[in-house]
Amino acid sequence: MRNWIQILMVFCLLPLVALAAGCNTAPAEEPTEPAASVFPIELIDQAGNTVSISRMPEKIVSLAPSNTEIVYALGLQDKLVAVTEHCDYPEEAKSKPKIGGFSSVDIEKVVALQPDLVLATSRHEEDITPELVRLGFTTLTLNPKNLDEVMAAISLTGRAAGAEDRADQLVAEMKARIKAVTDRTDTLAESQRPRVFYLLWHDPLMTAGPKVIISELITMAGGINIAAGLDGDYPKMSLEAMIIADPEVIIADSGHGDGEILSFTFAQSESRLETIAARQNDRVYKIDSDIVTIAGPRIVAGLEEMARLIHPEIFGQG
Repeated sequence: MRNWIQILMVFCLLPLVALAAGCNTAPAEEPTEPAASVFPIELIDQAGNTVSISRMPEKIVSLAPSNTEIVYALGLQDKLVAVTEHCDYPEEAKSKPKIGGFSSVDIEKVVALQPDLVLATSRHEEDITPELVRLGFTTLTLNPKNLDEVMAAISLTGRAAGAEDRADQLVAEMKARIKAVTDRTDTLAESQRPRVFYLLWHDPLMTAGPKVIISELITMAGGINIAAGLDGDYPKMSLEAMIIADPEVIIADSGHGDGEILSFTFAQSESRLETIAARQNDRVYKIDSDIVTIAGPRIVAGLEEMARLIHPEIFGQG
């Protein structure tokens, strides 16, 4: 009889044990949305201006191709209501309304659009930006001069436009790609770094000075910029000085329009350059100028291409 009572008690207690176990189990967490950017927000732009943004921008105007590329890379193209006549990347940017050229912004057109955020550059600091600010338009200046500052400009734009998470992700991706190059080039000895001449234009002979992004890309890609000792951003160099420097690699700027490959053709065919190492070893290349001069997300592609051209034995022919 006692055994039956014990068995009965066990069966009676089982539901209570199950209930107690259920009470001690934490409920499954619901997926959470990423935190929204908090407005109003106050930022210091790349010209040193304090910029206050009262609410999430819904209408953005870009005054430069680099800014336009950043906006698209952050997935904000639907908010982009106007660009310059020179904003041609990505392809969709060509169909956006235009507010003039890079240096010839039509302020009346900008005012008519009533943007919440205008993305300017240092070129606009003298006249355009002060006037837009005077008229009450929130204007953020982006002025990157090297790769780190390009990524800072992306982060700044992300914060200003409510796309901080996407900006963080994009910057992380760029840093990873940069590291994939520099991990291979940082350990190169001086003797393993070829002398590089970047041919911006051939008549007169113009190149990339030590303070522009192109020069930084050459160094990071494992080369030596033979113009590193010259003054100015895009200094002139005599043909005689170039021949004496004897570049082992010539990378010619390839632009758009009628002059697209004139510099490249010059570097390949100019008879006075026959004796330099680059011509002797068939190491004259061309590169899309946009990926090494426009200070936007594509600048990493410029570094990768530079690395392939300067060190094909490490990075392949592309």
